[in-house]
Amino acid sequence: MRNLDMTALRSFVAVADHGGVTRAAGVLNFTQSAVSMQLKRLEEMLGLSLLDRTTRKIALTAEGEQLLGYARRIIDLNDEAMSRLTSDVFEGEIVIGVPHDIVYPVIPKVLKRFNAEFPRMKVQLISGYTSKLKTDFSKGLVDLILTTETAPGGDVEVLDERQLCWICAPGGTAWRQRPLRYASARTCLFRVEALRALETAGIDWESAVETDQDRTVEATISADLAIGAMLEGTVPTQLDTVTHNGELPDLGVLQICMYSQDRGFMQVIERLKTLLRAGFSGNDSLPLQGDRELKVVAS
Repeated sequence: MRNLDMTALRSFVAVADHGGVTRAAGVLNFTQSAVSMQLKRLEEMLGLSLLDRTTRKIALTAEGEQLLGYARRIIDLNDEAMSRLTSDVFEGEIVIGVPHDIVYPVIPKVLKRFNAEFPRMKVQLISGYTSKLKTDFSKGLVDLILTTETAPGGDVEVLDERQLCWICAPGGTAWRQRPLRYASARTCLFRVEALRALETAGIDWESAVETDQDRTVEATISADLAIGAMLEGTVPTQLDTVTHNGELPDLGVLQICMYSQDRGFMQVIERLKTLLRAGFSGNDSLPLQGDRELKVVAS
């Protein structure tokens, strides 16, 4: 396996861009002989003539034209990697907030890719309800938050729309009982939508739990003691969607929204936003590599 020399590639690109060895040497701060030596080394390594030296003005051969495109890309990738891995601009900590029910499956994939690109950036992931996350955001405590909302307003970007669905224990019958027992945390946004839908449909209901903990809610539902509501595509394996054939009201659609602000790492945040857009659009081609120092805080 042979490797192209970065210095030789830079010399070659400089000669191509500036039309000769003399100007290239000035740009690179090399001597003319040093540039000529780098070009010769590159040609010997490839076994090709890259420059047409039969004319007074240096021109590229067909093989030289082909190499030029590769050389530019190799140099750009090299410089980008060196910048991101060694520059203090990309060293620090960012805080992002995500509702617990949309953490999986997108967020772990995005953070793994983000770590591969910014290994010196630490991420603190805060899990909380939309109302709490928006409060923290307004106080300037987080760099980026995702929310689930019915009618977002203001400076917000909508990443996706998801159907809100009824959930139950696998094979459960709690959804047939009347009054219908409903389980959710007190501050859950879905609670308002679900109870409004039940009351509009004239279905009697009662609260099955009084808690702020999602695990308590999930345990109650998985024991077939109540039903709840979640976004499609986010239902955990120990729960299932209710197949009610119209016996329960439709819960409508919620939007997954993204808010960001500049707390000192906006260039990094912009890249994270790009990865989140790709993740929620269903783009599974993001390469997953590397590990990260990931601190998860439930709030």
